[in-house]
Amino acid sequence: MTKVLITPRGFAKNGLEYVAEMEKVGIEVHYNDTGLPYTAEQFLALARGCDGIIVGVDKMDASVLEQLPDLKVICKFGVGTDNIDLNYCKEHNIYVGRTVGSNSRSVAEQVVAFMFADAKNLAYEFRSVKSGLWDKKQSIEIYDKTLGIVGFGAIGKIIADYANGCGMHVLAYDAFPIKPEDAEKHHVIVTDFDTIVKTADYITIHVPLLDSTRNMFGTEQFKAMKNTACLINCARGGIVNEDELYDALKNGDIRSACFDVFTREPQSKNFNPEDFKLLTLDNFELTPHTAARTNEADVRTCQMSSEIIIEHLRAL
Repeated sequence: MTKVLITPRGFAKNGLEYVAEMEKVGIEVHYNDTGLPYTAEQFLALARGCDGIIVGVDKMDASVLEQLPDLKVICKFGVGTDNIDLNYCKEHNIYVGRTVGSNSRSVAEQVVAFMFADAKNLAYEFRSVKSGLWDKKQSIEIYDKTLGIVGFGAIGKIIADYANGCGMHVLAYDAFPIKPEDAEKHHVIVTDFDTIVKTADYITIHVPLLDSTRNMFGTEQFKAMKNTACLINCARGGIVNEDELYDALKNGDIRSACFDVFTREPQSKNFNPEDFKLLTLDNFELTPHTAARTNEADVRTCQMSSEIIIEHLRAL
């Protein structure tokens, strides 16, 4: 029987009807209902003998893939494939699919939420009032501020629409040419990376993690940014040099940063914040890689990933 492993926890909550669809066509499905991410050892043990895998952030490099000779299809529960060795998959005829667009709006809304939270000091004020401190800290408006979008794909376009509705000036940069009709539709000024770094009040990152984007933001960029600027990363850890970001935030080279991703993320619900020095800073906020985890996005991603698995396994 054809076997499929599903590691993202969203399937247990929002994807059981799509598990049933796979089972209807003769696929034996094992999905993660533990409420916790699999360890590397658990993942490998469950993946052995599988024809298909719907994968979240589990590492699938060559050392893992070579132990899965039956594997024919991988579907990423999202879009970023930096945890999958694409070259190995190409060489061994393993199809790799992505659920492009399924969580774009959810991530875009997180970016907008970060901007408002940063401008209005919400994280600080939530914590201070609950601790018994009635401290009326001054905030700012995001109206008339400049937003720089680095990577103008599906997420970037949605963010631009939201930002325009808030009265912001929107700059956009992408490694690939931005079509004039897209710039006009989403009311953005197309510019270069350095201009965004130097002029934006808020910079939001939406590029994949590649050799060309690793450490895209480091000391050189932080020194060039406004000292009132806020950097937002809901893309991938590794695009920002976090050691250099720590120095920039501590020294006041930039005002703040809000991240949903980290280069080295905790592997369990309980961790020691002191192991992550950025978390010791009051001007750095981090959410636990949850920007894409809304009910609506999970449903769309479960549907799209199951359809990709069915389509490509039945075609074999």
